[in-house]
Amino acid sequence: MSPALRFLFSTGSLYTYGIDRCFALAARAGFDGIELMADRRWDTRQPEYLLGLMDRFALPIAAVHVPLESDVLSGWPDDYAGRIVQTVELAQALAAGVVVHHLPPRFLMFWLRGRKARLPVLLPGKEPYSAWLETSYAALQARAGATLCIENMPAVQIAGARWNLSRWNSAEGLARFPCITLDTTHLGTWGLDPLAVYDRLRDRVRHVHLSNFDGKEHRRPEDGRLPLDRLLARLGADGYGGAVTVELAPDALNAGHADEEVAGLMAASLRYCREAVGK
Repeated sequence: MSPALRFLFSTGSLYTYGIDRCFALAARAGFDGIELMADRRWDTRQPEYLLGLMDRFALPIAAVHVPLESDVLSGWPDDYAGRIVQTVELAQALAAGVVVHHLPPRFLMFWLRGRKARLPVLLPGKEPYSAWLETSYAALQARAGATLCIENMPAVQIAGARWNLSRWNSAEGLARFPCITLDTTHLGTWGLDPLAVYDRLRDRVRHVHLSNFDGKEHRRPEDGRLPLDRLLARLGADGYGGAVTVELAPDALNAGHADEEVAGLMAASLRYCREAVGK
């Protein structure tokens, strides 16, 4: 196994739990660090509190994920480019080496706020985030102090067909960016083999989101259609120097059950990953 290969636990895997509980479970399961999913909760965005958790559980925050576009955040910018800049500042305060962010939508997007949800309205045209990526992204990357890694996005099923709602969401499109987060379950929604895509983009892959796909996204690495053991073995053989984040859905970890059961599932997934890298 590559000595540099670290396995992180994404707090987004248990977004229905408090951040301190995510740290406690990740430490109990034996993870090497944390990928922080920043969201509307101040506990995910205040450096002093997060540094205290890092010290308390002896787990570094090695990556920070920009809040989702649909999140309503107090005290942070509403535009996605502004959120990336703000997340870079958070990552700098935490000494996190990676900032993960999404590809832009292919359409102008407006959010309508209802009583229970915010719904997107898509209109033809080039939205501002795409333009920002073309004009200002490289300058931010140069001064960030962290690696900005743009993430491939899933297919959206509409009327039984796959639809691509993200700009540059292909191997060719992603190749325009210097650093990529390779998300395996998102590739699964397109019927793609993660190892084949990794081989095409290897020089740009700086971060990995690892989870399986069985018709539902973000399944445990050992449960699903994707041969993730082959990808992990290749990462180990290549001496891949980035981190691998296990990013799951809460139901894949039986969230709401006893902590012993949840931590046991986390530990089993981590064991699968480490054994696969050593093959």
